[in-house]
Amino acid sequence: MNEPAQRCEEQIISLFQDRQAFTEPIYTAAIKNRRRNPPKEDWKMDLQNEKCVMVIDENLPLGIIANTAAIMGITLGKQMPEVVGADVYDKTGNGHLGIIEFPVPILKGNVGVIKAIREKLYEPEFSELTVVDFSDLAQGCKTYDEFIEKMKDVSETELNYFGIAICGAKRKVNKLTGSMALLR
Repeated sequence: MNEPAQRCEEQIISLFQDRQAFTEPIYTAAIKNRRRNPPKEDWKMDLQNEKCVMVIDENLPLGIIANTAAIMGITLGKQMPEVVGADVYDKTGNGHLGIIEFPVPILKGNVGVIKAIREKLYEPEFSELTVVDFSDLAQGCKTYDEFIEKMKDVSETELNYFGIAICGAKRKVNKLTGSMALLR
């Protein structure tokens, strides 16, 4: 890891150290479908057999759509750090942080479609997929502590999802999203 990335990681860790003890179990439960194997330095996503998509409610205002995609993308980066490429340098020598090494199509959904996909993702068949969801409850919170407290009092059936990101076996991702159109 390069020096700026290391400093950034240390700053983020220091911000969340005191909360990690009680947020980790909740976070793990909320995103239980994560990859089981630790990342390898030489790991590359197998684009022939794996895929990553986001499904976002097309009826949301543009700003909320952008916010939903950004939050799910950041969370995917945390869950799958191995998919973020190395930092790059332009012709003048200025550095640019690495970005994801493969495309992530954003698909057109709505509340009902996203809810149905989320429910299917709890089935054992899809347990190996990495899943990130973003709901109205999350979007309405001003702090992560508020989000944690509110989630304790809400059942999954009460959540209205703004978006969902799914990564893993292409066959399984396509089974859930293969016929969906791009969000434009």
